Amino acid sequence: MSQPQQSRSRATRQRLLDATIESLAEVGWAGTSVVAVAARAGVSRGAAQHHFATRDDLVRAAVESVTDQLTREMREQEARVADSGDRPLAVVELLTDLWAGPYGRAATHLWVAASTDPTLHDLVMPLERRFSRELFRTTAELLRVDRAVPSAEESVRLTIDLTRGIGLGAMLRNDVRRRQTELAQFAAVLATMPGIGA
Repeated sequence: MSQPQQSRSRATRQRLLDATIESLAEVGWAGTSVVAVAARAGVSRGAAQHHFATRDDLVRAAVESVTDQLTREMREQEARVADSGDRPLAVVELLTDLWAGPYGRAATHLWVAASTDPTLHDLVMPLERRFSRELFRTTAELLRVDRAVPSAEESVRLTIDLTRGIGLGAMLRNDVRRRQTELAQFAAVLATMPGIGA
């Protein structure tokens, strides 16, 4: 394959992945098919199936893309946390923004669907475990957790779960003022937990 053809092929593949993530974020797993994704990406069904023969192939690649992008977004925001005068609040805002954004919404739709779809579950779980490990590690670093304090790791897990829940709530009811109040309240409590901000 020539260089221009390879570039076009990579661009088409990326358009399909982006369209899959957009579709998952907007209409969920049930509304995401190879045909719908191809139309959204502006490519033929045949071109889509050249890159991804089945929906499982497409979703597997999209899950990898989502987990990689969520990890990248988390890393890219480290400076925002470092520059903040209130580190716990900056971390919980960052995590909530992550879950409320398009990649977080796509991941949430996938994980909910995977809870009742055995095939999707098998596709999602290995990548979800990898992402969860990275998310935990990065969150602990951003909160400057003292690993010598046993309860500190529980505080990190609680922070991740709480912000994921608030992000899920934002999919149904995007009340920004209420969300800011909830995050500020939790961040104030988080700042007092042993081993946080060491």
